[in-house]
Amino acid sequence: MSEDIVLKTEELTKHYGGVHALVGANFEMKKGEHIAIMGDNGAGKSTFVRQITGVEQRTSGKVWLYGEEVNFAGPLDAREAGIETVFQTLALADDLDVPDNLFLGREKTYANWLGPFRLLDYKGMREATMAGLEKTGVKIPNIRNSIRNMSGGQRQCVAIARTATFHSRLTIMDEPTAALGVQETAQVENIIRTLKEAGEPLILVSHNMRQVMELVDRIIVFRRGRMVANLRKEDTNGEDVVAYITGAKTGAEFEGAA
Repeated sequence: MSEDIVLKTEELTKHYGGVHALVGANFEMKKGEHIAIMGDNGAGKSTFVRQITGVEQRTSGKVWLYGEEVNFAGPLDAREAGIETVFQTLALADDLDVPDNLFLGREKTYANWLGPFRLLDYKGMREATMAGLEKTGVKIPNIRNSIRNMSGGQRQCVAIARTATFHSRLTIMDEPTAALGVQETAQVENIIRTLKEAGEPLILVSHNMRQVMELVDRIIVFRRGRMVANLRKEDTNGEDVVAYITGAKTGAEFEGAA
C-alpha cells in the first residue's frame, strides 16, 4: 500500500438484520486530501463513518489507517489511533469549561508522586487549549466559561478545536454546520480551510453543496448504501452531484474510490 494513503476500506459492509445499510464500500484517501461524503438521508453516509470510527462494528470488510489494518472496538480506540470525529451531537459536557471538554477522558496530570492519586495539570491543559484554538483560528473570549453559556457556533468550534489540540491524523466532521447561522458557518468553514493549509486530511459529511464545492478536493456520493460516484471537484458541478444523489445517474461506470 502506498505511503500516501491515509485511510483505505475494502468491501466495507454493514447489515442491520435484513437491512443492508452499507454494501461493499471501497474507499481511499491520500495525505492532505479533503473529501466530502454526500447522499440523501439513509444513503449510508453516517453508517460509513460509524464503521471506520468504531462506533459500530462492521458486518464485513477491512479498514486500514496509514497502512495498518485496524479493528477498533469502540470510538475511544479510533481516537487513540488519531481519528478525531466531530459528530452533530458534539458530545460536549455542558457544565465544564473549554479545557476540561478538550481533555475529557485524557486529562493532563502531574508526576505520580502521590501513589494512586494524581493532581490535574490545569495550567498545562489551559496552555494546550490556547494552542489548539490558535491553530484553528477559533476565538473564545473566556475559555473558563462553561460550554452551556456559549453559542452554537462557539460550541461547534470547541468540538473542532479538539482535533488540533491532539494533532489528529485524520479529522471527520459530520454535518458540522447544519444547525448554525451564516456567521457561525463561516467560522467553521475557515477552520476547515486552516486544516487544509496545514496539510491535515479531512472527511466532511455534508448536504451543503456550496460548502462542498468550495472546501474539498473530491466528492464521494452514497445512494441506498452503496458508493455510486467518486468525483474530482474540478471535473464536476452541483447538477452532476445531485444527479448521482437522486439516481438520475446510476453510477454504473463507478469503479471504486482510488
